[in-house]
Amino acid sequence: MGSVVPVSHPDRLPRPRSVNAVETSSAQQDDDVVAEFHQARQRLVSIAYGIIGDLGEAEDVVQEAWLRLGRTSAEIDDVTGWLVVTTSRLALDVVRSARHRRENYVGPWLPEPLVSAERTAPDPADTVSMAESVSMAMLVVLETLTPAERTAFVLHEVFGLPFTEIAEVVGRTPAAVRQLAARARRHVRERAPRSDADPARQREVTEAFAAACQGADLTELLRLLDPDVVLRSDGGGLVRAARNAVLGADKVARFLAGVQHKTGFQLQPVLVNGWSGLLMRRRDSSVFGAIAVTVAEGRITAVDMVLNPDKLARVRALGEPGDQ
Repeated sequence: MGSVVPVSHPDRLPRPRSVNAVETSSAQQDDDVVAEFHQARQRLVSIAYGIIGDLGEAEDVVQEAWLRLGRTSAEIDDVTGWLVVTTSRLALDVVRSARHRRENYVGPWLPEPLVSAERTAPDPADTVSMAESVSMAMLVVLETLTPAERTAFVLHEVFGLPFTEIAEVVGRTPAAVRQLAARARRHVRERAPRSDADPARQREVTEAFAAACQGADLTELLRLLDPDVVLRSDGGGLVRAARNAVLGADKVARFLAGVQHKTGFQLQPVLVNGWSGLLMRRRDSSVFGAIAVTVAEGRITAVDMVLNPDKLARVRALGEPGDQ
């Protein structure tokens, strides 16, 4: 089974009015706009998710951009460009409004994980393609930026938008946006954990980590964990989780061994935001967590555990281990 990200059916979307002053029928114009929207939708959801860190809210933002397109009476020459700017503005508004809520969140806040079965290649028709762009660890770092910095970083560094277009989104001059992006890039470079880009190496270390966790093997965990490893667990106040980040190899190893002794969890290899990760399953095979692992130089530098059940609804759709 591949991605768990749903895609809206074209027939369920309202059609906007004509937005191009061209000499074709209104129906043909509507069909062209519908087609262009669906061609761009994947990228729009990816942009919104990168800015917000919540897939459900990202999809809502894209849907609202589509509805606004349908309500506009202005002539739009570049429908995709208009949708990118509008989606980005709406996503920025969401991040600004969510900032206070996240600051008062119970324990560490982690993004909603995008999980797909590791042995199945994601279908580009129904997957939010963040694998090449924003890992879970990177999204955690982006949470430390201001909303404007985060938006500028995602739009320029990840999706390659020019500063002139980003200026329309954040309401600043292109020169100011350039400085904003540079500041964001510097902050990300300083705060991002070290990581390897080799998928095979990531998988090897992650599978060894899974075996050590399931066996509560402290010696092997200490061998695999970087001395400065950080573990974050997001329970959202709904389930038991560490209220603060766990720092250092010894504390992280003992924390994981303690969780294993209490729950007897099993770990299933998957992709989390395009990188090697793990699903946590109870003895009855039900999913109760997703783990993103960051690997550098053969050791794990970050462990991000999403335990908040509200963020795992899509993940549970992956089914039983034998179904993949």
